[in-house]
Amino acid sequence: MTAKKSTRQFKAEISQLLEIITHSIYTNREIFLRELVSNASDALDKLRFLQSSGAALADPDAPLEIRLSPDKDARTLTITDTGIGMTREELVENIGTIAHSGSAEFMRRAAEQGGAGADSIIGRFGVGFYSVFMVADEVRITTRSADPAAAPVRWTSSGTGSYTIEDLDADAPRGTSIEISLKEDTADFADPDRLREIIRAHSNFIGFPILLAGERVNTTPALWREPKFQIKKEQYDEFYSFLTYDSKPPLEHLHVAVDAPVQFTGLLFIPDAPSGSFFEDPDNYGLDLYVRRVLIDRRHKELIPQYLGFLRGLVDTEDLPLNLSRETLQENLLVGKIRQTLTKQALAMLAKLAEDQERYATFWRHHGKVLKLGYSDYAHRDQFAALLRFNASTHDDASGLTSLADYKARAKDGQTAIYYISGPSREAVRLNPHLEIFTQRGIEVLYCFEPADEFILDSLGTFDGMTLTPAEKADPADLERFPAQDADAPKDSPEADPADPEAFEAMLAAAKDTLGERVKDVRASRRLKDSPACLVSPDGAMSSQMEKYLRIMTKDTTPPLKVMELNRDHPLVRNLLRIHKNDGADAFFRTSVEQLYESALLLDGYLADPHALVARVNKLLEQASGWYAEIKRL
Repeated sequence: MTAKKSTRQFKAEISQLLEIITHSIYTNREIFLRELVSNASDALDKLRFLQSSGAALADPDAPLEIRLSPDKDARTLTITDTGIGMTREELVENIGTIAHSGSAEFMRRAAEQGGAGADSIIGRFGVGFYSVFMVADEVRITTRSADPAAAPVRWTSSGTGSYTIEDLDADAPRGTSIEISLKEDTADFADPDRLREIIRAHSNFIGFPILLAGERVNTTPALWREPKFQIKKEQYDEFYSFLTYDSKPPLEHLHVAVDAPVQFTGLLFIPDAPSGSFFEDPDNYGLDLYVRRVLIDRRHKELIPQYLGFLRGLVDTEDLPLNLSRETLQENLLVGKIRQTLTKQALAMLAKLAEDQERYATFWRHHGKVLKLGYSDYAHRDQFAALLRFNASTHDDASGLTSLADYKARAKDGQTAIYYISGPSREAVRLNPHLEIFTQRGIEVLYCFEPADEFILDSLGTFDGMTLTPAEKADPADLERFPAQDADAPKDSPEADPADPEAFEAMLAAAKDTLGERVKDVRASRRLKDSPACLVSPDGAMSSQMEKYLRIMTKDTTPPLKVMELNRDHPLVRNLLRIHKNDGADAFFRTSVEQLYESALLLDGYLADPHALVARVNKLLEQASGWYAEIKRL
């Protein structure tokens, strides 16, 4: 029996709002369930607080839970909680808060989006409950306050222009029940499987049981809220599997609990699998963002920098409003503070992992390419630099890895630079003429196989007091201070260079005249041991590899202007010197100089058309084979 019943008109702005909600096309109608379950959870939290304070409550023994009761035949869905409930006055006030919670702004934004995207802003202005009218023909709220003296109340509306409120008999249970008569085209929200899917996606970690047809749906606990010392590794692994559907345990995890400057908790995982998909879709990264255990954004990019995009996991905070748009989240200062803290702790986790060389090598193989994107994070450049790994000349094969710190520990006394050289593979790098002086002097060189490596080292500039220097830009005088490592190394003595210095300079000038404007200069080399010639960037210019990357980006295919260096101790160069001394205009000399230049271009990756080179090689072989046959009297 009703004690009091009245019908009231919605205010004009609320009617306008409901018009938008009920008649627009929505792409994500399921958020209504997230909003109603979140409201139910809040009501249960408030009830639990009253319990802890010793207040007298209606139905004190009622379990704290949320129930979903779908009826496919009747096309209804009922959501019931045993929380704090509402009095008549509270019901009018709470449902009416929309009138002073920004409804005008909501409607303006909805109008701007043409209604089609209005679901993305539902809830941002205190209108979360009204999202139910996206799916409902009629809504009936039956509620009874936890105050034992309060009477139950029912609120009914079709969301068209008015609502009815009435007092009920006092035997209704404590809490709130929302019965939704679903629209014909939203009947799927009375399907238990559909509801189970939505709860798992948005509300799985609500702290109270969510029951569907008598069975608890949210069975996975919010592990990040548990004390770390109580959690076993197996529990972390199980949670990671639940979160990512990855059957393989994570390589490492980070459990975060922070009170200041922002209160938040979180779980971060490093997958034990390659992050190749990252480069297929580099914007698809981030951590799931929860507010009070309710998911508000999946894979939120603002929580971690891109170079930590291999991380999977979630963050849960009490300090953010439940309903924030993606745009607002990106601008939120609290999110920025969370990002700073997570970045610092994630880098510390990686530094700890790096103490185990085998496990870190696995991490580097899986995620090193992503981590390298952090070269521009100047705020954490020292931590980032310490995490880098490279193959080096001291390794037996391409699988070896070394850190910059380990390189420094092995450096020779008096060595002030960390040297590196770039190439597509270990085999290609080891054939690079610029490596020869380092091999001769026993100086370690880092191998850079990835295009990003040289950008990274160039950006860092220094590491722990040592200059990061491309091998080709190393000053030979700095390297010659260290003793040669083999007995066959050339000596700085007349025996090593019996040629007339003036004749050698004349040959260099002739070589420069032959090549013309294709080279900046031709000079004697102090860096070569086994190769007759190489190309070197002019003093002050960028390294060859950096220049090559920039030319690729600008689609410039012309060979760069380089300095060609000749190895005065190489037999081929000595022979050319003899030929030039005999006849400064000899055609074989000029052909050989052309060949040396284009061979060096080929090694550096700049020779676009090899046809002339191949024809020249054939001509030289023809001449050389004729001389050889004559010498052998064949």
